[in-house]
Amino acid sequence: MTNTDTVDAIGTAIQVKELALAGSEMVRITVNTPEAAAAVPYVREQLDRMGIDVPLIGDFHYNGHRLLTDYPACAQALSKYRINPGNVGKGNKRDMQFGQMIEAAMRWNKVVRIGVNWGSLDQALLASLMDENNARTTPWNARQVMYEALITSALDSARRAEEMGLQRDQIILSCKVSGVQDLISVYRALSKRTDHALHLGLTEAGMGTKGTVASATALSVLLQEGIGDTIRVSLTPQPGEARTQEVVIASEILQSLGLRTFVPSVTACPGCGRTTSTTFQELAKQIDDFLRAQMPVWREQYPGVEGLRVAVMGCIVNGPGESKHADIGISLPGSGEAPAAPVFIDGEKRLTLRGDNIAQEFQVIVENYIEKRFGMQIVAQDS
Repeated sequence: MTNTDTVDAIGTAIQVKELALAGSEMVRITVNTPEAAAAVPYVREQLDRMGIDVPLIGDFHYNGHRLLTDYPACAQALSKYRINPGNVGKGNKRDMQFGQMIEAAMRWNKVVRIGVNWGSLDQALLASLMDENNARTTPWNARQVMYEALITSALDSARRAEEMGLQRDQIILSCKVSGVQDLISVYRALSKRTDHALHLGLTEAGMGTKGTVASATALSVLLQEGIGDTIRVSLTPQPGEARTQEVVIASEILQSLGLRTFVPSVTACPGCGRTTSTTFQELAKQIDDFLRAQMPVWREQYPGVEGLRVAVMGCIVNGPGESKHADIGISLPGSGEAPAAPVFIDGEKRLTLRGDNIAQEFQVIVENYIEKRFGMQIVAQDS
């Protein structure tokens, strides 16, 4: 999701482009004011001019019914609407305003994500469930009641949308919380009660390693169980950190589980007393950064390159073995080893690099390998 002011159509489009090039397959933007709604078509226009066809999702709260009604160009430019049942309105207005958003989705044939969040639960629903719980012979604890409120809100909203005529395959559900065990429990229960597509995400996960580890832990458990159709990693950006970090982590989660492949993988050892320098660390980062930077072009130019495996190792202990397992690998000299770096290609030692330019020479070898192996696939397909 972008963190720009959507009114700044050019700035928002630039960030959407950055997220898309990093691998995001859909991008959510805030639509919270008339000015933001009016800017959405221009964001879409700027993206189309840049050749970025990533779908845009409108994030609506409180006034979404008015914005989708009053700004039809906005409603049409978006590919999906995110609706939070907890803040579409209160009392008698709730059903009417929710209905207006669903009507817009049907009018423009759009997908809707009904996104419940425990920070903005429907308080009337929660109070009703608490009353029901108090009447039980063996009452649930407060956490169980909260889980039920999240799930009921999502399922009831989906049912109302379908009763209005929205197709089942146009509805995605999410029930986001900020605790790892809470998220796992809620989604396990939700997946047993519906066959709707589910969006996973740990809301307010935090920043840095805390947010990364928490998101990876929660999402990996659910994805391994076959739960989840789309995901988002929600991080609080550290000062100066690129917004694209969320996308990188999300893709790494899927790739680590073997569910999707986005970029070539780089295996590198952690370093120890046997390694003599940080050369292998620097080379591993250099190669990893290079591969990621090239992927927007290579996805089209070299189909299948995302499955490439590269190894950059720091000594002779595991270096040759890991390099043989990779498509292309290098074992840099460690403490006490000869100043030589054997390079393995497709499991065989092909050459040895020496001197002060090992890093630059190995990067050229990687580039040539990619062009030869994956470029040949294009020739074969064309012929």
